[in-house]
Amino acid sequence: MTWGRRLLSTYRTTRPGTAPADRIPVSVHAPDPISKEGALSQLRRHPEIELKEETEAGPGTVALLISDSLDEPALTRLRRVVRSEGAKAVLVVGALRETELLDVIECGVGAIVWRHEATALRLVQAVLAAARGDGDLPSDLLGRLINQVGTLHRSAAGRPGAPSSGLAPREVDVLRLVAEGLDTGEIASKLSYSERTVKNVMHGLTTRLHLRNRAHAVAYALREGYI
Repeated sequence: MTWGRRLLSTYRTTRPGTAPADRIPVSVHAPDPISKEGALSQLRRHPEIELKEETEAGPGTVALLISDSLDEPALTRLRRVVRSEGAKAVLVVGALRETELLDVIECGVGAIVWRHEATALRLVQAVLAAARGDGDLPSDLLGRLINQVGTLHRSAAGRPGAPSSGLAPREVDVLRLVAEGLDTGEIASKLSYSERTVKNVMHGLTTRLHLRNRAHAVAYALREGYI
């Protein structure tokens, strides 16, 4: 299966109507009360959704985060909700630059919805996808992600002396956890490594494969079918 088809199968379109037996707990995080109440009123009408307070975000909860753009406070809040609190995330955003796209994916965001498309149906669709562990991206954003990953891969492959060797099993294990949004300490704990070992693994593979950073390494692993 080609990279584009793999990504399309991962970030497939999902629709409400086949809700799980248990209601999905959802917390709404918004920068202003009007945006928050608007999202709550849209979700409140759907019986498969159980609305929770912001402070109740945690494992098993879908956090719906609303922002005009992915500024530093929004990215910090996103990382906290996913990495520290263990919630699954849906990002409702007005605009997203290409340089921010892989940061969002690396964070572990399950679904992205454009603010101008955030109807009740679209929000519930994204929440259901995130709750199941699926992905749900707007089609234009999916195309940009495919192009960006391809560009990153060609950039690395075109460097003088670019190796043809792949990834070692230990490198794949580390990158898979990076892609899930874990930080160095969490990866070390999960794999029973020291933090120094995790850093050495990342440094070794990024140096060997001429990759710029963690996001670039995750993109390479995705492009080559390792994760």
